[in-house]
Amino acid sequence: MASRTNDRRARIEQMRKAEQARERRSRIITISISAVVVAGLVGFGLFALNKESDKKDQEAAAAKAPVTGEKTWDAKKLARTHVTKAVTYPMKPPVGGDHDQAWMNCNGDVYKEAIPDRNAVHSLEHGAVWVTYNDKAPAGDVTKLGEKVKKTPYSLMSPVKDQSGAIMLSAWGKQVTVDSADDPRVDQFFTKYVQGAQTPEPGAACTNGVAGE
Repeated sequence: MASRTNDRRARIEQMRKAEQARERRSRIITISISAVVVAGLVGFGLFALNKESDKKDQEAAAAKAPVTGEKTWDAKKLARTHVTKAVTYPMKPPVGGDHDQAWMNCNGDVYKEAIPDRNAVHSLEHGAVWVTYNDKAPAGDVTKLGEKVKKTPYSLMSPVKDQSGAIMLSAWGKQVTVDSADDPRVDQFFTKYVQGAQTPEPGAACTNGVAGE
């Protein structure tokens, strides 16, 4: 009888020790997995921060670098009077000068039809970038540029049939002709001039203006 009791106690003790061992292994596995997850999150966070920092550095560099092939007019010499009569601009599309008192909506607005120069110039005064194209621009490029404009506040896009280049970008006192929607100068121009240092009236509205087709 005593022998059976001792055997039972021994088995119970053995089972208890086995259970404790399982619990220890579970704790070790849980701690190890948690450590791996935390390390992964920290690593991802650092990667994301570094990536964002690199992006900001690239944007800052793009904003400082000159845009290849860009034409520049002295922003301070471009007239800014509100007028109701037609204006003859020395460049096409215009990059500044007297303009209508109402601006074209430029909160990522893509116009399928031509828009009045006088209203578009007012948008440039508010810090917008104006993307224009003629009949020579490939349809795929027009679509890509339209998608970019739609995602960018303080930008607008419209056709200008009689402009010299197939695709042109304009800001107040600035203009460049690009080869395609994938031309790296497109991103650079947006980075540099959307609400850029050239803007006569930074922060002025790009909504509640004139809406085109």
